[in-house]
Amino acid sequence: MDVNLVLFKKDGTTRGFRLPSAITVIGRRQESDLCIPLMVVSRRHCELNLEKGRLKIRDLGSRNGTYINGQRVDQAEVGPGDKIQIGPVTFAVQIDNQPAELSTPDSVILQPPEHLAVPEKQAVDQDETFLETAGDNLTDDVAAEILNSISDELEDENVT
Repeated sequence: MDVNLVLFKKDGTTRGFRLPSAITVIGRRQESDLCIPLMVVSRRHCELNLEKGRLKIRDLGSRNGTYINGQRVDQAEVGPGDKIQIGPVTFAVQIDNQPAELSTPDSVILQPPEHLAVPEKQAVDQDETFLETAGDNLTDDVAAEILNSISDELEDENVT
């Protein structure tokens, strides 16, 4: 089973991230399998588990929650075309290239729920420095891609 998380960029292009293993941890921490270096994302935010032909997601006690198609979940099964929101980042799920055509989310960066704990000032420059010093591996490349994709949107929303 081939699973891709597809990030929609502000310019309308997409970038797919293939799940690196049967269990994929998403979080802010560099050691995460998929690193999203933003303060509104917990260090260990959620986990995707591919088992017996099914993809499941489990929130790991994150402060701001994990959302599937706009609904906060503790644990859920994820299917082709579902949208996963982690902090301000939204991914579409593609399983075995299905759906072949992904619909663009209503907004590339969804407005976080009102209760989202956002620090008064988030240092994107600090995150970029962190990425520059982190070394060369898949996680850093993914984190850099995500950070580059969303930094303009975050500045537009005055989150930075």
